[in-house]
Amino acid sequence: MYKTQRKLVIVSVNILAVLLFACLVVFLIPIKSQKSFSVYTLLVVFVVFLAVLFLCNKLKSVLLKYVRKRNLEAGETLLLRNFIDKLRFCYTLDDFYGAITDFLEKQGDCAVLLIDRIKNYILYNSPSRIVTSETTREKLDQHFSEGWSDGIYFFDRHIGVTSKQKKARGFFLCSEKQHLYVFCRYTKLFDESIYPILFEEYKRFISRTKTISQLSEIAATTKEWQQLAETQQSFLPQKIPNIPKLKIATYFRPLVNVSGDYFSILPIDQNRTLLMLGDVSGKGLPAALIMGLVMNTVKIIEDKEDLVGVIHAIDKAIKGMHLQDKYTVLFLGIVDTDKMKIRYINASMSDPLVLSPSPNGYRIKPLTSNASLIGILDMGDITVAEKRLFRGDTILMATDGVSEVMDENGVELGDTDIYRKTLIAGAAKSPQEFVNDIVDLIMKYNGDRKLHDDVTMMIAKVGY
Repeated sequence: MYKTQRKLVIVSVNILAVLLFACLVVFLIPIKSQKSFSVYTLLVVFVVFLAVLFLCNKLKSVLLKYVRKRNLEAGETLLLRNFIDKLRFCYTLDDFYGAITDFLEKQGDCAVLLIDRIKNYILYNSPSRIVTSETTREKLDQHFSEGWSDGIYFFDRHIGVTSKQKKARGFFLCSEKQHLYVFCRYTKLFDESIYPILFEEYKRFISRTKTISQLSEIAATTKEWQQLAETQQSFLPQKIPNIPKLKIATYFRPLVNVSGDYFSILPIDQNRTLLMLGDVSGKGLPAALIMGLVMNTVKIIEDKEDLVGVIHAIDKAIKGMHLQDKYTVLFLGIVDTDKMKIRYINASMSDPLVLSPSPNGYRIKPLTSNASLIGILDMGDITVAEKRLFRGDTILMATDGVSEVMDENGVELGDTDIYRKTLIAGAAKSPQEFVNDIVDLIMKYNGDRKLHDDVTMMIAKVGY
C-alpha cells in the first residue's frame, strides 16, 4: 500500500506541476505579437517555472511524509516500526530478546522462535504453545532447512511457504543461517513496505553481534592482537570521499595495536558533510569495543543532521554496554559549503580550531566545548553551536595525543609557540601537507622517546 500510494503521489504531483505551469504560462504571458516575445517574456516564463517547481516539490514532500506516517507509522505496522527502532540499538542477544519481549510479545501478542541453523540450536522461544510444540518444530525443520538463502519469507497456517501476504500467519527472517520465526495471526495487516526495512535491520544486527563476538574472542588470547587491530580499523573510513568544495586529510596512529581514537567522514548531501572525531577513555579491548559501538551507532542513524539526537543515541549505547568507567569525548560537526557555516557539538574534546585567512595573517578560532562527557554522566541540555566559515578556512580536529605530546622537560606541545607557528604556516597549505607538517613536528618535539597516547587528527579545507 505504501509503495502504491507513494508512486501515486509522485505521478499526481508531477502531472499537477505540468498543468499548473501550462495554465500560468497561458494566462500570465499573453503573446500579442512575435515582437512582444522578448527576453523579458522568457524571464517571466523561467520565474514561473521555478515557482511551480518549488511549490510542487514542497507539496510532494508534505504528501510523501503524510503517506509514510499513515502507512508505516500507524496501525498494526507501527508495531514493527517500533521494533525496528529498538533493533537498531541492540548490540547483544540479551538486548534482542528484550526487544522481542517488549514489542512483539507484549504489545503484538506474537510468538517468536530464534534458531541457529548452523548448530541447529534454539536460541530463544516465546512461552507459547505454538512455538514450543514438537509438531511445529518438525515442520519448521522440514520446510526451512539450513540451506535457505538470506531474506524474508511468509508462511501460512500449515507453516509452509506462501507468496501471498493475505494468507500468511507469520513470517521468518534468515540472515547468516540465523532464522527468526514470528507467528502473528494478523500478518496480512502489516504494510508490505515495512518488511524490507525490518530485514535490513535484522541483517545489521546479526553482523553487529558477530563482529562484537569476534572482537571478544580474539581478545581472549594475547597472540591475536594484530587481528583485533585489523578488525577495529575496518570501522574507520578506508578512503577519503571526494566532496565538492571540501578537501580532507586524516592521520591515525594507535599507541598499541588497538585504539580508542576514531574518526568518520559522512557526506549528507552535495553541500553538507558530517565530520566526527573522538577518543574513548582507557586502552585495550574495552576502548576498542566502545569505539566500534560509537562508529556503528552513528552509521545507522538515519537523521544525521540531528546532532543532539546523535549524541543521545551514542550516550545510550555506551551506557547500555555496562562497562565500568567507559566514556568518550567527541566532536561532531556538519560543514555546509553552500551556506558556508559549521554546526557542531563539542563533547569535551580538545578544542578543534578554525584557521581563517585575514589581511593580518591567519586568525585562530576555537570551537569550544558545549557538552559533557558521553556515556558516564547525565548529558543534560545540549545546544548546537554554529560558526560562519569563509573560503580558505582550515578546520583542525585532533585528539589530545597531538597537543599533549611532551618534550624532555615535560612541556606539552600545545603550549608552545612553535606549535602555533606551525598551525599558522600550515593553514595555507593543502590538508595533506598540513597533516605532514604536524606529524613531523610531533616526532621532532618528542625526540626518540615513545609516545604516550594515540595520535589522531583530521584537517578539512573549505572552498576548494
